[in-house]
Amino acid sequence: MKVDPDAIIEDITVGMQQRTEILKMLYRENEILIFDEPTAVLTPSEISDLMEIMKGLAAEGKSILFISHKLNEIMSVADRCSVLRRGRYIGTVDVENTTKEELSKMMVGRDVQFEVAKKPAEPKDVILDVEHMTVASNLHHNNAVKDVSFKVRAGEIVCIAGIDGNGQTELVYGLSGLEPLVSGKITLSGKDISKASIRERSTSGLSHIPEDRHKHGLVLDYSLGYNMVLQRYFEPEFSSHGFLKKKEIMDYADKLIEQYDVRSGQGAITKARSMSGGNQQKAIIARELDKNPDLLIAVQPTRGLDVGAIEYIHSRLVAHRDAGHAVLLVSLELEEVLSVSDRILVMYEGEIVGEFDPKTTTREELGMYMSGAKRMEVAG
Repeated sequence: MKVDPDAIIEDITVGMQQRTEILKMLYRENEILIFDEPTAVLTPSEISDLMEIMKGLAAEGKSILFISHKLNEIMSVADRCSVLRRGRYIGTVDVENTTKEELSKMMVGRDVQFEVAKKPAEPKDVILDVEHMTVASNLHHNNAVKDVSFKVRAGEIVCIAGIDGNGQTELVYGLSGLEPLVSGKITLSGKDISKASIRERSTSGLSHIPEDRHKHGLVLDYSLGYNMVLQRYFEPEFSSHGFLKKKEIMDYADKLIEQYDVRSGQGAITKARSMSGGNQQKAIIARELDKNPDLLIAVQPTRGLDVGAIEYIHSRLVAHRDAGHAVLLVSLELEEVLSVSDRILVMYEGEIVGEFDPKTTTREELGMYMSGAKRMEVAG
């Protein structure tokens, strides 16, 4: 598992943090191992390697408790599966005698649509225009994003695919304003935002579902209500003469909680820290989508969510596209990349090395470009 032993933990990607935790756990050689969503931010090849490690540990006589929402992984590695739904025990099945469809119905309480239902994209005006963007690396002296150019149009979902650590994080930081550009230009709906503040980008029509929900998505010790208005608290709807309108904020949060099925013990007054990771993620998605942005940057939006929530989030991304907005999706999940996107851009070592149509490409072809084995000249 690829980790940089010299890097400071807070500077590395969520995926590398996860790999570090897994390595620490395997090194201890304990008899009982609990893996809680271990593959949420791993690449496909790393997931495959981890599955083999888990099978090997079980063959050695270790006991493994594997907590996961991912049906393919459950089917490939587990012997028995116990399902919880809304905190209640639903039942236990032998994996070899069940199907993905049966498991998903136990998990969600209804039949789940695994195919993303969407009509062909109808791209219109350019919403995001990135020209020769370069962003420095926090880990090394070289640049993490190198002279990248691409466009995202209204009415399409463009996906940035790649193995974790190839510049996707820094690309999003540069677009959202979390990191300054070394060089290049970013235009949003005809407005140059290359040097705009984060608030200016937000009020200009950009929403961002971040990779690290704790670091950039939530203030964990704030209530869910206040987290829902982090980027809008200064609007007249939520404040007057410098004072927050608490009732209006809580009513607004309760509306989003119900609409997006955010499960919180005390509704809008629940501390964000006390919620599960999946519900924290749903809260961020609710907040960002409700702004109705011209451009939605969604980084790993379904990380840690169950199959029912994933189905719902995918449908919301498609609905946002169909409403005439632009979506830039950054995902490590090849299944998600191929099923949700209208165009795929592959990043390798800070550069865009390929552009693909998900209807005509394969996992294998994408994998070749993601690993650096192949590359093409991509028009900006």
